[in-house]
Amino acid sequence: MRKIAVFLAEGYEEIEALTVVDICRRVGLEVDMVSVAGDKQVKGSHGISVQADTVLSRVNFAEYDMLVLPGGMPGTKNLEANEELMRQVDAFHAAGKYIAAICAAPSIFGHRGILKGRKACSYPGFESHLEGAEVTSGPVEVSGHVITSRGMGTAIDFALAIVKIFFGPEKSEELAKSVVYIK
Repeated sequence: MRKIAVFLAEGYEEIEALTVVDICRRVGLEVDMVSVAGDKQVKGSHGISVQADTVLSRVNFAEYDMLVLPGGMPGTKNLEANEELMRQVDAFHAAGKYIAAICAAPSIFGHRGILKGRKACSYPGFESHLEGAEVTSGPVEVSGHVITSRGMGTAIDFALAIVKIFFGPEKSEELAKSVVYIK
C-alpha cells in the first residue's frame, strides 16, 4: 500500500492540509498527519486545532512514498524551521521520491534549490521564492516528483493530483465526480 505524510506545524492552513487527508483517504491511500511539534494537538492559522496521528520524532520516513507540506502562516515558516523535516525533504528529493507543497509552502522548495528547471506555482506574492522555477498561475503543477499548488482554493485540485499519481487519472476523475467537484 502507498503511504503519504502530511506535516502539521502551528499555523498551518487547515483546508489545505485536511483536504489532502480527506480526499486521499477516500481512495484508500494511507495518510498520516504528522505534527512537527512535540504534541499531537496542532492549531491551524484560523484557530482550528487538529489531533495529528503521530509526531515527527516517531516517524520512519522509509515507510512513506510522499511528503506533503501545507501552507499557511506561520505554518510554512514553522515547517521550514524544522531541521529534521528539511533533511527528509532534501533526501526525498535526492532519491526522486514525491514531495508536494501548496500555498506558501512551495517557497520552501524554492529556498532549497528543488525547483530549478521545473514548472511550479504558489500563493500569489510568493512567486519570487520559487527560485529557478518556471512560475505558472495554474492550480497545480506536477513536475517530475515535485508537486506544487497555489492555495486553499486549489486544495481539491492538489489532492486529486496526488490521487492521480498513485491511482491514475480514471480514479482521480471518478473521485472528483463522487464529491461533486466541478471545474
